[in-house]
Amino acid sequence: MHDPRLLRDNLGTIKTRLGPRGADVPWDELGKLLQERRSLTAKVEDLRHQLKVGSNEVARLKREKQPADQAVAAMKALGDRIAELEAQGRSLEERVAELALRVPNLPHDSVPIGRDSADNAEVRRWGTLPAFDFTSKSHWDLGEALGILDFERATKIAGARFAVMTGAGARLERALINYMLDTHTSQHGYYEVLPPFMVNRAAMTGTGQLPKFEADLFVLRDEDFLLIPTAEVPVTNLHREEILPESALPIRYAAYTPCFRREAGSYGKDTRGLVRLHQFNKVELVAFVKPEDSYAELERLTSTAEAILQGLNLPYRVVALCTADLGFASAKTYDLEVWLPGQQQYREISSCSNFESFQARRASIRFRRSGKDGKTDFVHTLNGSGLAVGRTLVAILENYQQADGSVIIPPVLRPYCGGQDRITADRKKT
Repeated sequence: MHDPRLLRDNLGTIKTRLGPRGADVPWDELGKLLQERRSLTAKVEDLRHQLKVGSNEVARLKREKQPADQAVAAMKALGDRIAELEAQGRSLEERVAELALRVPNLPHDSVPIGRDSADNAEVRRWGTLPAFDFTSKSHWDLGEALGILDFERATKIAGARFAVMTGAGARLERALINYMLDTHTSQHGYYEVLPPFMVNRAAMTGTGQLPKFEADLFVLRDEDFLLIPTAEVPVTNLHREEILPESALPIRYAAYTPCFRREAGSYGKDTRGLVRLHQFNKVELVAFVKPEDSYAELERLTSTAEAILQGLNLPYRVVALCTADLGFASAKTYDLEVWLPGQQQYREISSCSNFESFQARRASIRFRRSGKDGKTDFVHTLNGSGLAVGRTLVAILENYQQADGSVIIPPVLRPYCGGQDRITADRKKT
């Protein structure tokens, strides 16, 4: 959410800066309502002044024992009119707040200007792309041949865009979760939390999923709870409506959760494999920092997500998203894209974003600066995947595949896999 004064005084500038990202914001209605609110506020202030002057006059008349009935009646009518306008103002304020929740965050000045994802800017690459002396396979072919992925039975028990992982595949997924959490907590200074996997509407609104993205969320039928699309939602809301001491910052959390997404806008995309599922696992990194530290924190957070890919020796690139490709709440985002040889392309495996004060305003998360004045300010929030577990498993299967159909397990994961160094066809699978 934006500072209300910023919306009031700079609506045209905000609309221009957002460009295509603000296409579904009803700018004309919002502008009209802001003008009405300004006019109504001025009218109420004028009437309050008249009421004050009139009330003083009534008091004078009564002190001097002069007739005051007419003046009292006039003041009562004036008070009723003020109450009526204030009720109109509250209704107007509610509508303005509703529309303001639909206005995306403004891009940081360092974000590349662009019209679509083709204008995203590559920042750096890491690692060497694998060179195979055989025809590489997609992860879905590898997984099914190895007996560790079962899409047919997943469809039977749940539907499309689900997967059942078995045997070494299930163990590898669990190994990745533990490796990511252990690395982030022991080496990168994150504090592990295990939050609820469903939240209320206030939590979803605080991080920006509501009201805009309700169609992408799974909503419980009999309770007003929603399944989380990412751990960002419950973890950021840990400090909703709190004032933190400056000494507590920065706060850095790491959390594993399953994630649930309807993928309402992705019809026909990635219908095979593990890349775009309704349910998937992810390790999320969330940070709360002072405003002056947030862009240094974005670089730090991105580097900690990169460290997981480097530890697994998976080639990747870092891409700065352009203005048109930024997420709704983000002021700046780096995408990490891992190389998938079975698909011969880089695919997103993590998005690392700085939301500045956008989420903190929606969720009312402040901190009190140390010093005599004790001024409060909104924190800046950041998050990033560290990493999307299923997509990391995809990258391992495709980058570590062997000519005989087996898959080498990266060395850092072997202690989590009972010392196993490769995955071979599961003959026990039925």
